[in-house]
Amino acid sequence: MTTPAPRPVIASLPRYVPGARGAEDGPEPIKLSSNEMPYGPLPSIVSVVEAAGTQMHRYPDMMAADITEAIAKHVGARPAQVVTGGGSVAVLSHILQAYTGLGDEVMFAWRSFEAYPILTQLVGASPVTVPLDSESRHDLPGMAAAVNDRTKVVLLCSPNNPTGPTIHTEEFEEFMAAVPQTVLVVLDEAYGEFVRDADTVDGMAALSRHPNLVLLRTFSKAYGLAGLRLGYAIASDEIAANIRTCVTPFSVSGVAQAAGIASLEAKDELLERVEEVVAERYRVVEALRGQGWTVPDAQGNFVWLGVREGTEALAEAMAAAARPLLVRPFVGHGVRITIGSVEENDALIEALDEFPDKI
Repeated sequence: MTTPAPRPVIASLPRYVPGARGAEDGPEPIKLSSNEMPYGPLPSIVSVVEAAGTQMHRYPDMMAADITEAIAKHVGARPAQVVTGGGSVAVLSHILQAYTGLGDEVMFAWRSFEAYPILTQLVGASPVTVPLDSESRHDLPGMAAAVNDRTKVVLLCSPNNPTGPTIHTEEFEEFMAAVPQTVLVVLDEAYGEFVRDADTVDGMAALSRHPNLVLLRTFSKAYGLAGLRLGYAIASDEIAANIRTCVTPFSVSGVAQAAGIASLEAKDELLERVEEVVAERYRVVEALRGQGWTVPDAQGNFVWLGVREGTEALAEAMAAAARPLLVRPFVGHGVRITIGSVEENDALIEALDEFPDKI
């Protein structure tokens, strides 16, 4: 039977792999695979969500005006500079829709966020990857050298997901000076709240110096709203207007808008939780390095074990532990492990200590 054929690129695209779920008939696993916050929502946020839910039969504000204004105030920008969407992945999709197409190139480090090549090819552009350096960091000189007339967008991830290191201010400024201003540079700061490396580039400060820069941020990580889908971009008024043209109408639900505003109002309390995650990250990194693991600089809410050909074996061993541990394997590259609660991290440290092939 003949059926409608998709675009040829669809069959060739890598599939986005969701976080592991564990066996239905086994013990409840510890889920450290999706970079979620280990803590449940604040009671004040739950109350706001419940109240907003009573209006779910109504369309939300199509322009998300209130949350846009709240974000602008939070970051020190004008509302016209802010574009919201259904998570930072959706916002990035809109950026690529606005600025790339067939025959264009989108450059990013590899390995980096796995959605980058998928979104790039969905808009008809070609992905160009530049390998990370020996410390699992962006090779910015190599990326600058690879820019050509077809390069329309460069994606920089700081901290880099899944490896952890950030991009430093001096190297970022050298990169921006080497890249034509006709190239859009997207600085993905999804994990920015967890960063404690003082040399890391400050996106908002850099935005005032570079008219071709776009910042990409999310409420899914530090603010714990992963299930509600709310992300945003910050750019010049002109670039933001172009991105906004591509945003799906009503793509940010009324519940997400209300929760986002409430989260910004409760940011001090939420960022106290971020501090707890950061403290645990330091503890986990120290413990794993003490066991003999090589762990790159970790500045997100996760750690990276670049075990390469041992990736599947490590992920399987974690899943087979007495208390199963679900981690995120990237076959041939390594394993990303989210920082969980104290008890979850204790179980992780114990399980990794028993794994024989540490690198």
